[in-house]
Amino acid sequence: MSESERTIDPEDAKIITLARSVRARNRAAEGAAVRDLDGRTYTASSVGLASLPLTALQAAVVVAASSGAQGLEAAAVVTERAPDDVDVTVVADLGGAGTPVHVAAPDGTPISTRRA
Repeated sequence: MSESERTIDPEDAKIITLARSVRARNRAAEGAAVRDLDGRTYTASSVGLASLPLTALQAAVVVAASSGAQGLEAAAVVTERAPDDVDVTVVADLGGAGTPVHVAAPDGTPISTRRA
């Protein structure tokens, strides 16, 4: 992780905290949060339904889109998976290419910042 990635913007640190909180509250494998262009945040945890499996990041983007978000500024996911195993494609669908996705460990420690 580069030095710029270790220094997380305070607004991005907030979405990491929200992602960590939703993961713990729901006792889920992952938690995610996204911030839209108006500064509103949306959170979700991973969904393990047989007919609808979703990563936390996919679920958070769905919540934002269904709430009327017109775009995303940033996203965060708290997971035990390796950063390269986190699929950030869905963030580009709403946020556009280059939207930062912060991947953090379960304790909230930032591990990597990827780009959608």
